[in-house]
Amino acid sequence: MNALSTPFRRATAVFGLVAGLSLGLAATAQAVEIKEVTSPGGIHALLVEDYTNPLIAMRFAFKGAGSTQDPAGKEGTANLLSGLLDEGAGDIDSAAFQSKLDELGVSLSFDSSYDNFSGNFRTIVENEDAAFDLLRLAVNEPRFDQEPVERIRGQIAAGIVGNEQDPGTLAAKAFRSTVFPGHPYSRPADGTVDTLRTVTADDLRAFRGKTFGRDNLVVGVVGAIDEATLKTRLDEIFLPLREKADLVPVPDVQPVTGQRDDVALALPQTQIQFALPGVKRDSPDFFAAYLANHILGGGTFDSRLYKEIREKRGLAYGAGSYLTNYDHAAMLAGATATRADKAKESIDIIRAELKRMADQGPTQEELDRAKAFVKGSYAVQNLSSSLSIASTLVGIQLDDLGTDYIERRQGLIDAVTLDEVKAVAKRLMSVDPTVITVGPADA
Repeated sequence: MNALSTPFRRATAVFGLVAGLSLGLAATAQAVEIKEVTSPGGIHALLVEDYTNPLIAMRFAFKGAGSTQDPAGKEGTANLLSGLLDEGAGDIDSAAFQSKLDELGVSLSFDSSYDNFSGNFRTIVENEDAAFDLLRLAVNEPRFDQEPVERIRGQIAAGIVGNEQDPGTLAAKAFRSTVFPGHPYSRPADGTVDTLRTVTADDLRAFRGKTFGRDNLVVGVVGAIDEATLKTRLDEIFLPLREKADLVPVPDVQPVTGQRDDVALALPQTQIQFALPGVKRDSPDFFAAYLANHILGGGTFDSRLYKEIREKRGLAYGAGSYLTNYDHAAMLAGATATRADKAKESIDIIRAELKRMADQGPTQEELDRAKAFVKGSYAVQNLSSSLSIASTLVGIQLDDLGTDYIERRQGLIDAVTLDEVKAVAKRLMSVDPTVITVGPADA
């Protein structure tokens, strides 16, 4: 399920390192041999075979089936569904289903983002028949019995209530409503206590039935499984789904800039967020923008925002920015938290650094360091475990990057020139940002 206080960014981060799942493959672009597999029933997947350990990891996603598909007044449906697919399926009730997962050593979980609904699955080869059958049941025959529905609903509602005065949650709420007013991205992915109460088992069945289709499915598999076996598994698990998902159209949206929203909350610190236009993932300028953001605030300890706010002035423990892409929007955003009486100074520094990047751009030295970091960190973040590679395979398909993307990525980064980074920085960062604060009213 979605973390209740997760920052408003696309969930394309690394799916943590899993002990015992590191591939025998060296974590380099050259070591990852990606095979395209299509089952007799037409289910497509990307596969990386590795027999170092008797393990199989699968990541799959239904594109467009995230919280943007929640019916009006029933916000939180996708998130609630993500917590219930492993709470009983077929003729197996919740307690027995969880017990079987434990007995077999199967890891199974689901999550939803604004755009997509995803699943993670991991099993040892010895138990793969029974494990894959549990996955098949969870995807196709979830039970939605009253006890688990009310239990998971209660857990989510308790988290929502517990975070009502959390500054990060309030900042995210103000951020969404200000930057994407009236758009599905402005709605709370977890829903509210009131909207959760309206979601019934029939609503969950309807959501799953409409949004899980073979046409919006992408699959990544890593481990001790060959192409022939995978083809059989793909049809067993996914062929029962409807041929085409019935998705509600979601309009594209530009983030609103030049706005200010100050949320009053009696705290010793003030949370600060800002938003600017971004660059779509399929834009020719994507890597230039990615490197520009890395230099601004994405490079943590080496970024300009971190150095100016944290190192030089000690105003915050951290400050950073990120370039994020949704299916229907692109945004460059950032955040920090500082003493309430230093909020204005911190905002002034952010504005000054944005202006400096827009007017002057980075230096060649900064660009060279950024390229080296971005190239070197990719394997650690995306190719270091079975699940992280499976997640990368799914991401490649969601963004339509091509199976040779891992091999091409370094060349794409190396090809970016200083002039290109300066041009995209000027275009994005000369815009007046939207600024959101949560803190004392007198600050």
